[in-house]
Amino acid sequence: MILIRILFICHGNICRSPMAEFVFRQMAEQAGLAERFDVASAATTDEEIWNGCGNPVYPPAVRKLREHGIDPSGKRARQMTKQDYEYYDYLLAAEQYNIQNMLRIVGGDPEHKIHRLLDYSKHPRDIDDPWYSGDFETAYRDIVEGCEAFLESFK
Repeated sequence: MILIRILFICHGNICRSPMAEFVFRQMAEQAGLAERFDVASAATTDEEIWNGCGNPVYPPAVRKLREHGIDPSGKRARQMTKQDYEYYDYLLAAEQYNIQNMLRIVGGDPEHKIHRLLDYSKHPRDIDDPWYSGDFETAYRDIVEGCEAFLESFK
């Protein structure tokens, strides 16, 4: 069986990308496909990393995940590296701004691995940052939409 490696990316790795990481894991597990995927998440910045230690998932994001039976305990922010491009098959950003920063970090996308998560949906768009909007429900619904469409692409 081929292992598919997925890295979800957002600005700080405390809201959207960890939500996507854990939502996708839950969906893959429920579909009986969990063993096919290696799933993680990262940030394009080091803003949520202090003295080498990443901050945990932002409390409102934790609450939203727990409403849906998902526990992100133990997840800490980490910054994406150039090596991530070599390791992962898909690098899925929350928004176009993340892609610009990802390309700066990795120096280009010759293998076309970098996409927005919602590029897989019927309505491609950015996932608004709930850190600024406070709207974790819309962010969660957008993430579910993107993860469902992305997972469907493997069935």
